[in-house]
Amino acid sequence: MNKKISRRTFLKGGMATIGLAACSSLFPFSFDKLTLLEASEENTGEMTFLNACPRDCYDTCSIISTVKDGVLKAINGNPANTYTNGHVCAKGYSYTRRVYSPDRIKYPMRQKGRGSGKWERISWDEAYTQIAKEILRIKHEYGSTLPICYNIGTGSMEILHNAPKGFFASIGYPTIAAGDPCWPAGMDAQSFDMGTIYCNDPETFVNSKYIILWGQNAAWTSIHSMHFIDKARKAGAKLVVIDPVLTSTASRADEYIQIKPASDGALALGMARHILDKKLYDADWLEKNAIGTEDFFQYLTNEVSLEWAEKESGVPKKVIARLAEEYATAKPANIWIGYGIQRHTNGGQMVRSIDALAALTGNIGKSGGGAQYGQLQTWGFNYNTTLQKPPANSGGTKPRNIDINNFAHDIVATQDPPIKMIWFASRSAVSQDPDPEKTRQALKKMDLVVTCDQFMTPTVAMSDIVLPVTTFFESLGVNVSYWQYWLSLNEKAIKPMYETKDDLQIAMDLSKKLNELEPGSCTFPVISNREDWLDKEFNPDVYKLFGISDWRELRKGPVKAKTGLVAWQDGKFETPSKKYEFHSELAKKYKHPAIPSYLPCVPQSKKYPLRYFSSHWPIGTNVQFQNLDWMSAIQKEPFLEIHPLTAQKYALKEGDKVKAYNDIGSITVPVHITSTVPPDMAITYAAWYKDNPNLANNLVKVRNTDMGSMKLNYPGTAFHDNFIEIKKINN
Repeated sequence: MNKKISRRTFLKGGMATIGLAACSSLFPFSFDKLTLLEASEENTGEMTFLNACPRDCYDTCSIISTVKDGVLKAINGNPANTYTNGHVCAKGYSYTRRVYSPDRIKYPMRQKGRGSGKWERISWDEAYTQIAKEILRIKHEYGSTLPICYNIGTGSMEILHNAPKGFFASIGYPTIAAGDPCWPAGMDAQSFDMGTIYCNDPETFVNSKYIILWGQNAAWTSIHSMHFIDKARKAGAKLVVIDPVLTSTASRADEYIQIKPASDGALALGMARHILDKKLYDADWLEKNAIGTEDFFQYLTNEVSLEWAEKESGVPKKVIARLAEEYATAKPANIWIGYGIQRHTNGGQMVRSIDALAALTGNIGKSGGGAQYGQLQTWGFNYNTTLQKPPANSGGTKPRNIDINNFAHDIVATQDPPIKMIWFASRSAVSQDPDPEKTRQALKKMDLVVTCDQFMTPTVAMSDIVLPVTTFFESLGVNVSYWQYWLSLNEKAIKPMYETKDDLQIAMDLSKKLNELEPGSCTFPVISNREDWLDKEFNPDVYKLFGISDWRELRKGPVKAKTGLVAWQDGKFETPSKKYEFHSELAKKYKHPAIPSYLPCVPQSKKYPLRYFSSHWPIGTNVQFQNLDWMSAIQKEPFLEIHPLTAQKYALKEGDKVKAYNDIGSITVPVHITSTVPPDMAITYAAWYKDNPNLANNLVKVRNTDMGSMKLNYPGTAFHDNFIEIKKINN
């Protein structure tokens, strides 16, 4: 037995066992004999391991997992992480079922006819040989590896899961699906204003006197943050939620302000105008820390009024004025800008307008204040797995980018040379990209499509080869968050199930196969010890930030950053002027107004009168989790939320099935009638339900946000600027 493991503290009566294992009456399950046999070969007895959730989520929970006789039995939050605070969400507790799901892909498989569903089991060597031969064929036929494209997502954000990017760099110059669907507009907006995205430690919410959650449903998407917000409220802070939808978070607020979708910029600018008129701005802070203030004031004076803001946003001017006064006079006051705000064609401008409120009132740089969006301060790793050099005489001179948000179009339209091979990892493009039918048709035109995944997603269904990958309990790694400030070790708690491998191992194995077939054709290192790979990811700056000298110290528990927990506290912004920029010449360079300005949203359509939101779901992360049987037991199929007046208009009652459609696709789902949704809106939740073709993105067009090209090469996707019509389905 591993000596390190044998010395670990076992979970006993002193710690409450909170997990799905403790909820067997609600979620009965059993493990098949093969699973038990394979899992028990390595460890016996009961022991605990440190893990960290790698999902694309604010919270990035530190976890203590309990393993008995090699089987993962229970999941608990790690109390050593003061942000996680000893808890995980419902999704986290379901991990025991994810690992042992009967639907998990167990072996490499090849499909006889892309999209046919006729799969055959193959060996890893067969899979590697077919893939490697195709890579070499393409390289020799076209004189470079540009026809080979990789599309790597954030299905796992553990640092070593960047390995596929490095592998493709190590065979030559590939085509890269660049950009990001989710947060580019807000990232550019805050970069124009402050230089980069940088938020306060969310644990400092406890110091806030006034909190605005603006387009942020934290009660569903960041449950641990709500703990600190609730503590602030108990100490006297007021919580205001601004959202078109009466969300779970809004129901817990002291005040809920319902706003017209995509009009948030008008409300923010109206508040700014009132702050200017009442001279509630922080003149000292602005003089010391900002440039372009007078330009912004001039814009507000010439273009903005409370009456105009009321008309555009639907919020009464008396409410706008009171909100502005309360916010400006409560110090420190905090605004959390949700990612939903910038998923509009005017999203970046809306974020800049909200940022301006924090700057005007001098709340930036204060614990409990600020304009929170996200942070990259804890992401200073070497990303060694990605930094691989192409082999000599590999052809081409540099990689080629295509837009990840217009992927289906670009992989077909790109020529000279054309794209012939696609590699997906940590991403399901068919179930998440706009216009999935277009993606399916584009994939049919490829010579080879390979997907690495744990489940038979709609993207796997359009692949030639699927490679089964491990869960994070089956390999060593580290995780940080784009929101909180903790660094967590992810220990290998169980041996890899069946024939699964992690992305790094796949990269090394495929490198070895390529060099067997053609020596010198791949430079990706084959290093068997995963600890050596982690050594190469850390550097003195990361160690200093977290107050450790070696990542192995994380075996004692997660650690929190020692500095930088209050964004811009030193007043040293990363803009060209080194100040907060109301007037940004960089914004002008990227064809935007220099100052935060109002940009109208996409207007409502007569043909498709309901604005359609594909929002985030509390028991899923994008298209992950909802396929699990435990989650399906909670909600078995997608549904469409509509207002009672909408239901009356279409003669619908609760549970009636409707066809929701627009000019790119449709879904057929039951309706849920609720007053939480405005009468001119309809909402479904982004999720993939097993064997259900009704994907939320069936109704999402390829439509760009206004910003995003500066930081991430391409704008984001305006997920919330889509419109539909509905029609009752008569049974």
